[in-house]
Amino acid sequence: MKLTNFDYSPNTRIIFGCKSIDDIGEEAVQLGGKHVLLVTDKGVAEAGHVKGVIANLESCNLHTVIFDDVRENPTTEDVNHCLQLASEHPIDLIIGLGGGSSLDTAKGCNFLLTNGGEMKDYLGIGKAKKPMLPMIAVPTTAGTGSETQSFALISDEITHQKMACGDSKATPKIAILDPELTLSQPKKVAICTAIDAITHAVESAVTTKQNPISLLFAKEAFKMAQSGFESMVSDPENIAARSKLLLGASYAGIAIENSMLGAAHAAANPLTAHYGIVHGNAVGVMLPHIVRFNCDDSTSQKIYAELVADIGIANEKYKTDDAVNRFVERIDYLVGLAGFSDIKLGHNINEAELSMLANEASKQWTANFNPRKIVASDFARIYRKVLGC
Repeated sequence: MKLTNFDYSPNTRIIFGCKSIDDIGEEAVQLGGKHVLLVTDKGVAEAGHVKGVIANLESCNLHTVIFDDVRENPTTEDVNHCLQLASEHPIDLIIGLGGGSSLDTAKGCNFLLTNGGEMKDYLGIGKAKKPMLPMIAVPTTAGTGSETQSFALISDEITHQKMACGDSKATPKIAILDPELTLSQPKKVAICTAIDAITHAVESAVTTKQNPISLLFAKEAFKMAQSGFESMVSDPENIAARSKLLLGASYAGIAIENSMLGAAHAAANPLTAHYGIVHGNAVGVMLPHIVRFNCDDSTSQKIYAELVADIGIANEKYKTDDAVNRFVERIDYLVGLAGFSDIKLGHNINEAELSMLANEASKQWTANFNPRKIVASDFARIYRKVLGC
């Protein structure tokens, strides 16, 4: 396989291990924090994580303002509400505590608090002109990998367009990965976020921007996440499984940062925007279909074969086609283990809806990085299979 050029500059220090959250106050002080904005959601607060973090910060003489109104799939309205609170205080450090929604809202607030304007002004890469505040990311779910990425994924409140706003200045300075925090996730939520992490690993491995660094992290992410997922489904309290999932999700985040995502995410986003289908469910159902679609790309075939060989299901004795078939079977198995089946919307989808979904999917940013060119008519065919229409 031809090696492609890359420019890799890791911006996030990763602190991994059980009880690592106990060092958050000291780490905040080291970053110069005195007045902290803690961005989280009600569920994380009810689980007791916010109380513990606040106590730790206070023990280090840090003043903390809490925004705990983050919603799933945050919109511009969520960011604006967070900004309104932050603007009333002399914030000099931001902590995102929770799932990807909390981390993305924290990043979105950071953009606007330091650079002004609206989220749409930062759609794309490198639009922030001024320095941004240091951020500590503490994931309580193993899924998005937002803690190791520079992107904030924020939906427009009116159009529902999911905007990827990326800038190296928005990358968290520190990611604290404490597997014990993920034990508070309900099993159903843990399954959805894990499938998202697995999808991230698979997609980032084969995009048109993939390179030796992204592939290195994508492979390790897939190896850890799929293994941890299988164990977690049968034993949700298994801390070793939770550890693999959390670290695998973060590695996948690094892979995304260096190579982006593909058509499974492009196809999933309209389903979430219009029908409220949980993101992990949507990408999980779309992934096997997109993998099959990408199998016509020879480079993707080789990488899929390597991914399945890395987990011991195939080896160098297998022909590429046989190895790829085993990889597809493995993806089908993992999605089935999650309990996902082809999505049913509760009504017969009409041609206008199908056309809308396909057109929106084809215009999603991540569709541009799919290894095999994919257009609206391709998405329409795949949606027909998934939606049974």
